[in-house]
Amino acid sequence: MASDSEEGSNQGKKLSKKEAAKLERQRKRQEAAAAAATTALSAVSVDEGPDPLASNYGDVLLNDLQSKVLSGRQWTKVELLAPVMRDQVVLIRGRVQTIRPVGKKIAFVVVRERGFTVQCVLTVKPELVSAQMVKFATSLSKESIVDVEGVVTVPEKPITGATQQQVEVQISKLYCVNKAVPTLPINIEDAARSEVEIEQALEKGEQLVRVNQDTRLNYRILDMRTPANQGIFRIQCQVENIFRQFLLSEGFVGIHTPKLIGGSSEGGSAVFRLDYKGQPACLAQSPQLHKQMAICGDFGRVFEIGPVFRAEDSFTHRHLCEFTGLDVEMEIKEHYSEVMDIVDRLFVTIFDSLNDKCKKELEAIGRQYPFEPLRYFRGDKKTLRLTFEEGVQMLKEAGIEVDPFGDLNTESERKLGQLVAKKYGTEFYILHKYPLAVRPFYTMPCYDNPAYSNSFDVFIRGEEIISGAQRVHVPEFLAKRAEECGIDVKTISTYIDSFRYGAPPHGGFGVGLERVVMLFCALNNIRKTSLFPRDPQRIAP
Repeated sequence: MASDSEEGSNQGKKLSKKEAAKLERQRKRQEAAAAAATTALSAVSVDEGPDPLASNYGDVLLNDLQSKVLSGRQWTKVELLAPVMRDQVVLIRGRVQTIRPVGKKIAFVVVRERGFTVQCVLTVKPELVSAQMVKFATSLSKESIVDVEGVVTVPEKPITGATQQQVEVQISKLYCVNKAVPTLPINIEDAARSEVEIEQALEKGEQLVRVNQDTRLNYRILDMRTPANQGIFRIQCQVENIFRQFLLSEGFVGIHTPKLIGGSSEGGSAVFRLDYKGQPACLAQSPQLHKQMAICGDFGRVFEIGPVFRAEDSFTHRHLCEFTGLDVEMEIKEHYSEVMDIVDRLFVTIFDSLNDKCKKELEAIGRQYPFEPLRYFRGDKKTLRLTFEEGVQMLKEAGIEVDPFGDLNTESERKLGQLVAKKYGTEFYILHKYPLAVRPFYTMPCYDNPAYSNSFDVFIRGEEIISGAQRVHVPEFLAKRAEECGIDVKTISTYIDSFRYGAPPHGGFGVGLERVVMLFCALNNIRKTSLFPRDPQRIAP
């Protein structure tokens, strides 16, 4: 199996011959299955004459879906179907996941709504369900959207093929709201299959379809429908919501900074350059400069949730060219540890809330991508903080040499994460006082050793998710640092000038939303947590 970093050589491009051939084989299998189902149906003796029960089933006309009327009908969420609703008549809307005819008069239809499924049973009954209705049901294509009305019943044995295992719906009415094409490029059942299932099947001499990452992203609309992906992006929504609510409760103000800027946002080369009415400009690498300017404007504490653009050439499991940034900036009174205190409480709140409020979503993710819950300190025990020098010493004692004035590479970070987890029992920690040479020009040096800085990174499961620091707030020193880092001061003159009118000491941090979700759920690729990922080789769909 190709690794996630190897997959994607043709992302956003025409399918490779190998992939095209695989899809063609899959299409033929589906067509053969459809033909077999049609043959089976033809054996059913059905009177093709007028059906007196025809009003109980059929295709909903477009005219009836053009906001024609408000009927007052109430739809029940599949997720809420439970034994306490026994004998109640319910109306549900969902997608046809599977259809299984049994003989001439019975059909089982599994209906899915946002990752939750229920088995619906269609049985020929006088004055209620006709044989033609059964035929109509079995002719529906997978992923078609249907309205089902029926009575909730409790089966003698749990329905193992559905999430709502304790109930069934005995269908009395069935309407197709919108049809899907008969042959899908990928099957949801295949896309939802775990690697564990595939390996277990191989051990038994069986072969199950494995949907690789390229195919998933090429047909992202279908891939989104799996229970795991429904869980991932609901978790992501929750992270964003907790981030916002926590900071608002701490007196922060939400802001929106420009994404079109002159020069480069942090002086780096990894920017998307463009022409702005005859002037050189770029897409913002971060809101860094403008959120500092907001602090100079006396907002005191600010945050932003917005897009970040990096012209990355790195085609790795954790880099994207566009992602959602969660950025914070705040005045500090005495010490940059005030910023780390916010990080500590914010992320412990996020982790606690996800574990408490998102159990179903985490279970859905875990079924396809098994993972162990994140270990972190909570309650009265503060998040572990180590200095960069202490981290280097731990690596050195483990036989790994690291430049004490350089940065940690990916392997060193991962190894340090393992050492910290073993020694301290946590997978979430802060590493601070980084060498000044590896931090941006606006980072404040340490008072007692200018070779180091008042900065920090935060790690989950051995991977960096947050970079933060105290900022330089003295304009002359800021201009000097920019020049030392090779930045044309003229391109950031408005930024530096904002500090000439009296700037308070301040600091902040930035984190990628997709990376937080990826590491909290121990997923192996950031593309799994980006709805429509953009990397060096993909700009579609």
